[in-house]
Amino acid sequence: MTTAYNSGPLAHADGADVYKKAYWRLLPLILACYLVAYLDRVNVGFAKLQMLDALRFDDAIYGFGSGIFFIGYLIFEVPSNMILRRVGARVWIARIMVTWGVISAAMLFVQTPMQFYVARFLLGVAEAGFAPGIMYLLTLWFPAQRRGRAMAIYVMGAPLAFIVGGPLSGWILDAFSNVHPLQAWQWLFLVEAIPAVVLGIVVFFFMHDDFRKVSWLTPAEKARMEADLRAENADKVEHGSVREFLASRQLWVFVLIYFCLIMGLYAVGFWMPSLIKRAGVADPFHIGLYSAIPNIVAAIALYLSGRGADLSGKRRLYFASMLTIGAIGLALAMIIDGGPVVTVACLSLAAAGVYSCISLFWALPTSMFVGASVAAALAFVNSFGNIAGFVSPYLVGWLNVSTGRTDIGMYIIGAIMVFGAAVTMMLPRRLDK
Repeated sequence: MTTAYNSGPLAHADGADVYKKAYWRLLPLILACYLVAYLDRVNVGFAKLQMLDALRFDDAIYGFGSGIFFIGYLIFEVPSNMILRRVGARVWIARIMVTWGVISAAMLFVQTPMQFYVARFLLGVAEAGFAPGIMYLLTLWFPAQRRGRAMAIYVMGAPLAFIVGGPLSGWILDAFSNVHPLQAWQWLFLVEAIPAVVLGIVVFFFMHDDFRKVSWLTPAEKARMEADLRAENADKVEHGSVREFLASRQLWVFVLIYFCLIMGLYAVGFWMPSLIKRAGVADPFHIGLYSAIPNIVAAIALYLSGRGADLSGKRRLYFASMLTIGAIGLALAMIIDGGPVVTVACLSLAAAGVYSCISLFWALPTSMFVGASVAAALAFVNSFGNIAGFVSPYLVGWLNVSTGRTDIGMYIIGAIMVFGAAVTMMLPRRLDK
């Protein structure tokens, strides 16, 4: 049975001070966690600069190995998020981070394509549930009118991972080139895995997953948040069975849109270092510095677009516009051959578009579902949409090898992104609220 709720406007909408306090208490740690998660997910793009030659891999092997991460992610995403709902975000997110840190470090032992595939698959299994788990946590703290900004700050970890991780990864590849007994790409995996384990321990002791239990909110502030969330949830839908949940047409539309977004996100994320190298930059450290620029632009655009969508209420339009901008930037990076400055400018446009869309997107399904349905929907959309995380790098790598051209795959991904933008504008208008 589907339960629909009805209520009036959001209660206590003037409680800005309460939510500012929650922002400052929750979001810095959440941002740090996502930064480290994204760094461990995409550092293989920098390792590729030396790893492929050292192990005699080609772009097809790299693309398949990069993408198979998302198969493990897909299989274990929904079960992981449902366990999180039972045991609590603090315990489960801590477990996720420690596990993926250990497996990410183990990437240094890879010597064959099969070992590369297995390691990446296990990394996906370990990280499954992290992103939707954090987003589910935010739905327990912030109503939709406050959640867009919270999502934007959280997702800012992705471009920040490149701002910090790009130069850091380039420096590690350069500075550790003659440090035995490991090669530089092996040191890269080891060094960048350590923060995940450390942060996992911090999460266990310091993350809060229930505002009713914290000491830094007054009883009046807790009552205000409770009323705000209850009023908002009254307008949402909760499904009474798995069959009814899976029969939801809107759920599958969200999967399709997210698939189109992820195709673009990982085209930018996995191939940015290679595109900058293609533009004439050979030194790994300089590639890292150049790669930081598009992500600085993306971090600014991400925050401004999230804030603009919250204030204007035009969530669908903001999302569709930014996804189209990302597609244009990706296409221009392939069309214009003007050296590193022009390439970085085009990649800045692409990064600003796709990263902004991550926070803008998740404000849509969290505005429709409630209770167990929102936890399941977040995990389901994230896991099935992330099939694109496998398809995108593998498609580009395969086309690079089979056609001898590096642009065809990017044009196809750009077209898919524009299609996703068009589908978004067909969503119900009530999701703009």
